[in-house]
Amino acid sequence: MKKKLKYLFLGLLSFVTYVVSEAATIEKELTYKKYTLTDSYKYGKATRSFQWEKISAHLDRLDSFQSHNVRFGSLKNYKNINGLPPVAKQIAMEKYSNGARPTVKDIYGHRRNQGIPLYVVGEMDRPERYAPDGSLVSIISRELEYYKVVVENIDGEWLIPARYVKEIEAKSFSKVVVVDRKNQNITTLEKVGDVWKVRSMNPASTGLDKPPYALPTPLGVFVIQSKKLKMEYLRDGSQTEIDGYAPYASRFSGGGYIHGVPVNLPRTEMIEYSQTLGTTPRSHMCVRNATSHAKYIYEWAEINKGLVIVIE
Repeated sequence: MKKKLKYLFLGLLSFVTYVVSEAATIEKELTYKKYTLTDSYKYGKATRSFQWEKISAHLDRLDSFQSHNVRFGSLKNYKNINGLPPVAKQIAMEKYSNGARPTVKDIYGHRRNQGIPLYVVGEMDRPERYAPDGSLVSIISRELEYYKVVVENIDGEWLIPARYVKEIEAKSFSKVVVVDRKNQNITTLEKVGDVWKVRSMNPASTGLDKPPYALPTPLGVFVIQSKKLKMEYLRDGSQTEIDGYAPYASRFSGGGYIHGVPVNLPRTEMIEYSQTLGTTPRSHMCVRNATSHAKYIYEWAEINKGLVIVIE
C-alpha cells in the first residue's frame, strides 16, 4: 500500500500533525521556542527543510525496536579505551589531499578507530564490520566472553566482545534528538502516549570532514553517554594546550557532543548564538547549537535514557 502523507499546517508554533502510513505520528508542540525554524526555509538559493517523513520512519523503527526488546545497551570504545578493533574483512582506506594519515573504514563507512567489531556467529576470526561508539543495541544473550546483540540501525544479529558492551537500565526511550547533516538542523521529540511531540526546531552545525582534526558527525542511533557543563577542547595539533570550551555538552558518539557555541580563549563568558549555525558543517564531529538550546537538551535528555539519531 502506498504511503500517504497527510499534512496540516496551522502556523509556526501551532498544532501540526504528520501521519505517514506505517510510520510514527508526529505533532508539533514546542517547549523551546527560540531561533525556531519553519518546516522548510531558504538557505541561499536552496531550500532546506525538516525531513519529517524520514524522521517519522526512524521513530517508527525505534518504536518497533523497543516493542520487540526489553534489554538494552550501548557500545563503548571512546578513545579506544576497550581496544582498537581488529581489521574487518572488507575495508576501505580513505585518503586525503591534505596529507593526513589515511583512515581505515569498513565498506559501510564506519571507522575502525573508536569502532566496535561486529562478528558473524560462527565466524570469529575477523569482524565482518564495525559499529560506532555509543550505538544503541538490544541484548539477545550473554555468553562468557561475548554478547549477542541487534544494533538498532544495522540489520542482523551480531556477536560483540563483552568489553565493548555496556548494559543500561532503560526499558524504553521517550526523548530523542534528531540531527540532520544534509539540512544542518536539529529537532527534539518526546513520546507522549502514542504520539511523538516536537519540542524544538533549530539550526545546527555538524562535523566537517577535514581530518586529522575535523571529522563528520557519524550517522546512526546513539545513546547519550555523558555530559559536561564545559567541555574543554585542545588547540589543533596540541596534546596539552587548551584552546577553549563548549558549554552544555552531551556526548553521544566518540568525541561527538551536542553543545553550545564554542568559546575560544582568552574569552571565558558564554556566547549565546552564532550566525554560522545552520549554514555549513564546521565542527570537529560535534553538533553546535545555540547555547540556550544546548542547555535545554543538556537538562532534558538524561544519560543512558536520551537518544540521538543522526540522519542525512
